[in-house]
Amino acid sequence: MPVKPAAQVPVQPVQAGEGVTMQVLIGPDEGPHFALRRFTIRPGGWMPKHTNRVEHEQYVLQGRARIAIDDRVYEVQAGDVVFIPAGAAHWYRNIGSEDFVFLCAVPNQPDEIVILDPAEPA
Repeated sequence: MPVKPAAQVPVQPVQAGEGVTMQVLIGPDEGPHFALRRFTIRPGGWMPKHTNRVEHEQYVLQGRARIAIDDRVYEVQAGDVVFIPAGAAHWYRNIGSEDFVFLCAVPNQPDEIVILDPAEPA
């Protein structure tokens, strides 16, 4: 379907971390090259340190977060663009008082998620 309301796309909890949900806005059955996902991390929520086999292109829609990519920590906010190279260790922590919401495009290639540290990031 070329156009659909995002509000009608199912929201799925992300099992790793705390207070995180995801919507697959455009899946591999719709887009031949990239999938488009929307993540929401509630205030105080986080995703643990992990790696993916595929790169991530992200655009922050709302809120503020601390994100680590390999050994560097960044504070990001609405309007920022984030690139996470394939294989880079990364984590997220909402540091604001509102939901942290971002779009994430990934190539439709085999992916493997490896949790490096399941603990809550700093």
